[in-house]
Amino acid sequence: MAFEGLSDKLQDIFKKLRGKGKISEQDVSLAMREVRLALLEADVNYKVVKDFVARVKERAVGQEVLQSLTPGQVIIKIVSDELTSLMGGAESKLNLAGRTPVVIMAVGLQGAGKTTSVAKLSKNLVKQGRRPLMVACDIYRPAAIKQLEVLGGQVGVPVFSMGQSNPVDIARAAIEHAKNNNRDIVVIDTAGRLHINEELMDELKNIKSAVEPAEILLVVDAMTGQDAVNVAEAFNGDLGLTGVIMTKLDGDSRGGAALSVKAVTGCPIKYVGMGEKLDALEIFYPDRMSSRILGMGDIVTLVEKAQANFDEKKAREMEKKIRHQEFTLEDFKEQLQQVRKMGPLEDLLGMIPGMDKQLKGMPGEIDEKEFGKIEAIINSMTPAERKNTDLINGSRKKRIARGSGTRVQDVNRLIKQFDDSRKLMKQFADAGRKGKKGIPFKMPF
Repeated sequence: MAFEGLSDKLQDIFKKLRGKGKISEQDVSLAMREVRLALLEADVNYKVVKDFVARVKERAVGQEVLQSLTPGQVIIKIVSDELTSLMGGAESKLNLAGRTPVVIMAVGLQGAGKTTSVAKLSKNLVKQGRRPLMVACDIYRPAAIKQLEVLGGQVGVPVFSMGQSNPVDIARAAIEHAKNNNRDIVVIDTAGRLHINEELMDELKNIKSAVEPAEILLVVDAMTGQDAVNVAEAFNGDLGLTGVIMTKLDGDSRGGAALSVKAVTGCPIKYVGMGEKLDALEIFYPDRMSSRILGMGDIVTLVEKAQANFDEKKAREMEKKIRHQEFTLEDFKEQLQQVRKMGPLEDLLGMIPGMDKQLKGMPGEIDEKEFGKIEAIINSMTPAERKNTDLINGSRKKRIARGSGTRVQDVNRLIKQFDDSRKLMKQFADAGRKGKKGIPFKMPF
C-alpha cells in the first residue's frame, strides 16, 4: 500500500506528541529528528527532507503551538499543510482549453507503463465526455503498436497508426485524422528507451515542435524511487514537462518519489496509477494524499468511488429488499462485485480514518481471494437456493462445496454470515426509517 512504511512511522511519532499536555522546544526537536529519519527511509530526496523539516520546525516552535491546549494536534496540522505544499498544494488539472484537437504527449523510459497509462488516461477522458484519439508513435519496441490497438479496443478509443513510418509524420497525420473524424483530444504514445540518450530526446523535441502539445506528461514508475525524480529532472530540462503520471504507486510502500518530484523539478503530479486495471488511474490530490499519510483517511475519495460504482436506483431497490427481508444471496453477490470494482478492499478501508491501524491489529490479513471463494460458492447454488438458504440441507451443501472447489465448512460459514448480516441490515434499515437509536452493532464477519 502506498506510503505504508512512512505512514506508520509518522503516526507513531505524533501519537507521542498527542499524549503530552504541553510541548517544549526540545520535544519538537526530537520529533523532527524522527520525522527526518522517517522521510529519508521513505527514499525522499535529502534536500527536500532538509527543507521540509526546517519549515515545520520553524512553525512548530512558535508561541501558537507551545502555548496551545492541544499542541500535538497543532503540529500534526502544520505537518499536514507542509506535506500538501510539498506535493504541489492543490490538484493540477490538465490544460484542455484552446484549439482542438488538444494534443497530449506522453513521454518516458521503457518499462514505466507509458502505453498502458495512455489507455488509462484516454478512458478517463471518455468519462469526462471527451472524444480522444490514441496515436501509436512508438515504432521501435516490438508489438508496441499492437499493444496500443488492443488497449484501445478495451477502453473504446480509436487508435491511429502508420506502421514503422517516421514518428513526426505519424503525429502530424494523426492531428489531421482527428480533425476529420470529430476527435477533440489526441493522446500520443511516444517511444521510450532503456535510458535517456540524445537520440530519444531529439525525436521527442521534433514531435513537440511539429504538433505543439498543450500537455507533455512524463510517465514514471514510483517503485524506482529517486531514479524517477532524476528521470523527471532530465526530461523536464529538455522538453519542459507540464506534469507527471506516476505509475505503480499502489505497490510502493515508501513513496519517496511522489514526495520529491514536485519540489525537485517544479513539475506537478497530475495522475497516479493505483493498480493494473484500466480504470485504476486517479487524479492526484496532494491534500488527500497528505491526509492518508497521516492516518486521517480520505473520505472524499471513498465517496467519489462509491458514487462512480453504485447505481442510485439499484441502491433504493436494495434498501427496499433489505427492509422487507427479500435480500438474497444473488443480491449479496452483486453488492460484492460492485465493492470490488472500487479497488482493493485494503485500500478502501485505509481511506476510513483510523481503520488502517485497526486492520493491522486484527489477526490475519485481508485476503482478496476470499471474495472469489464466496462468489464461487454462490455460483454453485441453484436460483432457488440463492433465494432461500433454508433449502440448503446437508447433501446440498456437499454438492455446492464440490461445485465451488471449497469445503462444507466454507459453505456453512457463508450461509451463517449471510443470515446474520441480513438480520443486522434489517435492524439498521428499520432504525433509519423510524429514527431509532442505540441499536448495538456487531459485525457478523
